[in-house]
Amino acid sequence: MSYPQFFQQPLRYLRWASHEKPAIFYSFVVGLCGPASFFVAPPIRRFFNDGPREMIPLTYPIPPGHRRIPEGYDD
Repeated sequence: MSYPQFFQQPLRYLRWASHEKPAIFYSFVVGLCGPASFFVAPPIRRFFNDGPREMIPLTYPIPPGHRRIPEGYDD
């Protein structure tokens, strides 16, 4: 029994691969989800009002006022 060739009958090959070689078939499906999410994810995020994130602070905020130096911790 011969197996179907991908470029001659792609849908028949995918059906055959889903039964006979499920690891290859599902890795193909998951591999296609990555590039597809590049186009699908932004509209879904806008639908759920998930806007842009706040900027990460690059410096530590210094508190206002006089800085009290702790005592009693000298060597």
